[in-house]
Amino acid sequence: MLHYPHFDPIALQVGPLAIHWYGLMYLCGFALVWVLGRWRINHGKSDLTVNDLEDIIFYSVLGVVVGGRLGYVLFYQPSVYFARPLEIFYLWQGGMSFHGGLLGVILVLLLIARKKKKSLLEIGDFVAPLIPLGLAAGRLGNFINGELWGRPTTMPWGMVFPQTHDGIPRHPSQLYEMGLEGFALFALVWWFSSKPRPVGQTSAVFLMGYGTFRFLVEFTRAPDYFLGLLLGGLSMGQLLSLPMILIGAIIFVLSAKKSSHASTR
Repeated sequence: MLHYPHFDPIALQVGPLAIHWYGLMYLCGFALVWVLGRWRINHGKSDLTVNDLEDIIFYSVLGVVVGGRLGYVLFYQPSVYFARPLEIFYLWQGGMSFHGGLLGVILVLLLIARKKKKSLLEIGDFVAPLIPLGLAAGRLGNFINGELWGRPTTMPWGMVFPQTHDGIPRHPSQLYEMGLEGFALFALVWWFSSKPRPVGQTSAVFLMGYGTFRFLVEFTRAPDYFLGLLLGGLSMGQLLSLPMILIGAIIFVLSAKKSSHASTR
């Protein structure tokens, strides 16, 4: 059994200004997107420019925040926020959804694709390999905050989180997600994108990979106390991940067929 190491959620404080670790993790995530994106551009992996990359990052920040917050409101606690709509803007109280943030980023990429006269999947294939390390940084932020802990376990690496106030060893599911949705997904999508692929398949691998890893990790992650387990004993995170896997599989198959037809003409 392990004990959760105490972290001060505030990384740096200058007078009344407090910089939290979680916010720093977001900054690190977008910085990693910028570094990896420049590498791909400089190595001829895309005909986008560095200015295009910076536009994608800037507007994606808005997509993540707005989409993530609205996704949490709509997917997780609609009745609470519809009763008190002003609290939707209380971002400092927490409450963000990855799946909502993803939809926000997809909308941003769609608008940028139109501006650049490209398809959404072309832009998505460029962006997909850049995302997982940013997700890893975010999950590290969850761990530092001592939030989104796992279900009880008897495994030797079970961790007691003081925030639960029950002294029960639990899965450090934040670290599982950092390893799978972050590092493992990065290795998979980066490797897959290292060779020429039909348009859309890199995006599809990201969707299927994230959806699968998230679905599996959710078996160790404690469900939201206000929701519990839902249809078929699955969590909300699992139910939202299933469409990702399905859509990714459809895109992968259709892009392969389209590429095959184009090569036989």
